[in-house]
Amino acid sequence: MYRIVRKENLAPNICLMEVEAPRLAKSAQPGQFLIVRVNEHGERIPLTICDYDREKGTVTIVTQIVGSSSRRICHLDEGECFADVVGPLGQPSEFINETEDVLRSKRYLFIAGGLGTAPVYPQVKYLHEKGAKVDVIIGAKNKDLVIFEKEMSAVCDNLHICTDDGSYGKKGMVTDMLKDLMAAGNKYDQAVSIGPMIMMKFVTLTARQFDLPLIVSLNTLMVDGTGMCGACRVTIGGKTKFACVDGPEFDAYLVDFDEAMRRQGMYRSEEVEADHKCKIGLGE
Repeated sequence: MYRIVRKENLAPNICLMEVEAPRLAKSAQPGQFLIVRVNEHGERIPLTICDYDREKGTVTIVTQIVGSSSRRICHLDEGECFADVVGPLGQPSEFINETEDVLRSKRYLFIAGGLGTAPVYPQVKYLHEKGAKVDVIIGAKNKDLVIFEKEMSAVCDNLHICTDDGSYGKKGMVTDMLKDLMAAGNKYDQAVSIGPMIMMKFVTLTARQFDLPLIVSLNTLMVDGTGMCGACRVTIGGKTKFACVDGPEFDAYLVDFDEAMRRQGMYRSEEVEADHKCKIGLGE
């Protein structure tokens, strides 16, 4: 069993959990994900690893309630256990193959939207430890939904926050902040964007204007996590790939975002119905 040693509510309907999983923590790398099951009859849920502590033997996950399975996860308390935690899965971020000398010579920009801030954190933390220069943009709908601000500030050179309603940081979208940074003469060797699919699409369109190399993570498409279900099938550069085994990170300019968004919405009505039943089952 995999015990939850710490639980924290980061924002409305968003919870962080630190889970005992020594073998997973020992081998996890930035960009990878794991799969959890609440109980032996539970659904397999892929979640991006947002931190790991090799000495403590723990991994950290962040879950937002969007349906029945995520609601069951967030309903667990400290001291309780997941039936299964499997991983690490997926391909790690490409920069882990670079030497420290190379990383120290590079400057990165991360563009995070909403819950995507969580999987951005371990990548920024890793690069910071290797001596790379890293700037981060965090976007959220409002101040209450900004997460990981303190943690991110500790591991990046410059943190820029923007909210849709202007309740915190700069008012506007992450694309507005990206344009401001590029207009100010900032130069980046690589950008990475993680967040809602529609956000990553428009970040890609904006970054293209500046010839900015860009990687995106398609982790939100994953279901089974093994490639067998086919739910995360996506077209990359005209070829069929699976986000869970070939990714989840891909060259943004090769991604067919319109296809990916259609696939993401295929089971929305079924998930809404299942979540309604879950609420009743949990006594809410």
